[in-house]
Amino acid sequence: MLRTRLVWFGLGFTATAAAISQLVWRDLWVDRYALSSDMEQKFNALEGRVSSLESVSLSESQTARLEG
Repeated sequence: MLRTRLVWFGLGFTATAAAISQLVWRDLWVDRYALSSDMEQKFNALEGRVSSLESVSLSESQTARLEG
């Protein structure tokens, strides 16, 4: 009787631990993906701004050469 209860307790405990670990794992995975996606969007925006500044700088230097 005691062994049967111990077995059922072990199975229940194992199933509960597996379910909780699955939920934690999914939550961490979603946070990691969200952070990665957010950083990628910010770097793409930064790259676009730097590119536009470089093109403005290049056109201004060409204009200065033509005038000078």
